Amino acid sequence: MGFGVFIHRSDSIYDDSPADRYQFPRQYLTRVEACIGDWIIYYEPRKVADTRGYFAIARVARVVPDPTAPGMYLALIEPGSYLDFANPVPFTDADGVTERGVLNTDGRISGRAQAAVRPISRDDFNRILTLGLDDSAPLLPRVDGSASTSGFHEDQAPFTFEKTRDRVDTLSSRIVRDRIFRRVVLRAYDERCAITGLKLINGGGRAEVAAAHIRPVEANGPDIVSNGLALSGTAHWMFDRGLISLSDDLTILISRQTNDPDGVRAFTNKDGRAIAPRRVIERPHPYFLRWHREHCFKS
Repeated sequence: MGFGVFIHRSDSIYDDSPADRYQFPRQYLTRVEACIGDWIIYYEPRKVADTRGYFAIARVARVVPDPTAPGMYLALIEPGSYLDFANPVPFTDADGVTERGVLNTDGRISGRAQAAVRPISRDDFNRILTLGLDDSAPLLPRVDGSASTSGFHEDQAPFTFEKTRDRVDTLSSRIVRDRIFRRVVLRAYDERCAITGLKLINGGGRAEVAAAHIRPVEANGPDIVSNGLALSGTAHWMFDRGLISLSDDLTILISRQTNDPDGVRAFTNKDGRAIAPRRVIERPHPYFLRWHREHCFKS
């Protein structure tokens, strides 16, 4: 087993779904098989406009031939292991190249950096993971610039990988995953409720919206931003109970079982559609929306 880097881009020609599978040609089979049972980091190349750099982590469960494409294989991702980084990590920063293993003996970037699948050292893995999962910075600045506030403020101890270096048990912690998921989703929606359009900030400078899974974790919903919505309390309650849902084009659907449909309609965005993140890759995926309509929505 060993750590690896998988290159993925949102406009990929391959049949990839990062939280579920990674498609690759035979030439990378040995490298991918070396990652079975261990963690890989997803990386989006620098030549991609507005690149996310190193943007997520997942664990490879097994590798199988792709039944729909001769000569191609699928790395199947362990359910529930995928996690978007709180902070996408750039290929280079003020300290130089983040993934030191792509440098040659002369200290220059080698052709290895172009490989779609490549092994990564434990030190490089720990470095990228520490940067990617650091969620110690507040989502919004404190109104009064102070760390001590009243009201709804929730104290959060920063995630420090130094204490868990060489151990990835923390990646399975629901507490850690929920915190990272909240940060990623709220950032995508600018801390604004997708259903009501409201951006409510409490007295402590904290956004009063939650990061809701479209397909719940209990139903094998992954911690990927496209399976998330930023929702205020009432909208979250209604969404979880199937009183509202979304069509694939993000039209807000109101259940006929709602006792006050006109009131609900007045409560939602005036154009009848949910707010969408700026990045297409961050918008609710039709696969998850369809699951919610079929399993939760009380049509």
